[in-house]
Amino acid sequence: MVNKNKILSIEGHRPQFMALDFIKYIGPGLIVTVGFIDPGNWASNLMAGSTYGYELLFTITLSTIMLIILQHNAAHLGIATGYCLSEAASIYLKPCLSRSILITAILAAASTAMAEILGAAIALNMLFKIPIKLGSVMTLVLIMWMLFTNSYKKLEKWIIGFVSIIGISFIIELALVNVQWGKAVVSWFMPSFPKGSMPIIMSVIGAVVMPHNLFLHSEIIQSRQWNLKDEAIIEKQLKYEFADTLFSMIIGWAINSAMVLIAAATFFSNKITVTDLSQAKQMLEPLLGRWAAVIFAIALLLAGVSSTITAGMASGSIFAGIYKEPYDINDSHTRMGVGVTLIISILIIFFITDPFKGLIYSQMFLSIQLPITVFLQIYLTSSKEVMGKYSNSMFLKIVLGIIAVIITALNIMLLLNV
Repeated sequence: MVNKNKILSIEGHRPQFMALDFIKYIGPGLIVTVGFIDPGNWASNLMAGSTYGYELLFTITLSTIMLIILQHNAAHLGIATGYCLSEAASIYLKPCLSRSILITAILAAASTAMAEILGAAIALNMLFKIPIKLGSVMTLVLIMWMLFTNSYKKLEKWIIGFVSIIGISFIIELALVNVQWGKAVVSWFMPSFPKGSMPIIMSVIGAVVMPHNLFLHSEIIQSRQWNLKDEAIIEKQLKYEFADTLFSMIIGWAINSAMVLIAAATFFSNKITVTDLSQAKQMLEPLLGRWAAVIFAIALLLAGVSSTITAGMASGSIFAGIYKEPYDINDSHTRMGVGVTLIISILIIFFITDPFKGLIYSQMFLSIQLPITVFLQIYLTSSKEVMGKYSNSMFLKIVLGIIAVIITALNIMLLLNV
């Protein structure tokens, strides 16, 4: 992603820390946001809203709070050390342990990419009647071209544009439905575990708090080329990063919430349970009109394409990190990580018989791998050997520990309920 020596050489660079200057630092958080408004989220959120109405909105609030803390912590590692999570694991852990962990992370990234390519293919089928498998191949070709021929800065601009269009699409969709805002507000903050809801709750959490995003954020935060020798600059950059992360995660929370709200107001109120994304579009058309269904499909397509790009970047970062290298699309290890992950994901799609269930179970797999990545991150960011004076405070260790326990407990509940 970035030349570490170049970072260390810019001692004299002191950016102007003004309110308007913050705009220059918006980007990495929005890149990460794409990862949790991907087609896997759409599947989980639509099923949650259509099956349980507003009751599972608290899951999005809970997972977003955990996400803000975890993503900030991952970015903190990148800023303070100049290493991404994968590089740090390879440098500070024994090779057998680090490689075992990072292999599971690559598999999680492949699972993510599979869901995202599949989501884009479903959107192409909605819009143009293109067969799912052909649409998947078309999506893969587009993603590979974008990743291998564009710089990070260009990709960042593309993705920010995609997120903006997706957000506008859901504002339009919300304006067309009759949301019971009183119930929604209560449900955002009141935990509820309806009978049979645990797999969906876990899929929602897996879709929001995603392991590959933690690796990705620690990498791309370095695109702003922090000065690691000036502590004053590092501290100010950390503040900018947190503002970027908070702003971006709130946008993600709003978009995910909008999915549940629309499903609850449209499908649950009409006693329709969504079991397929294509079914959602078909049902939206008679209920809200043709353009509502088209807007839904376009937003899904953009979500699938942009989130597949970030999944590819994450897998490239993880694979390069095994060799103690940063993400660099011109480097063979990065290119291999991106290529292998995306090819594995497309092969999985060709063996799936039920695309919608494939999306749901991919999110469940992510939620199972997530504790591994979270405990790895906590260990590294709490280590003075790794982080020096920027290691986690006792309070943050406790908060991160609570999050790790919650995630692990929910995984155990998932295994007991599947």
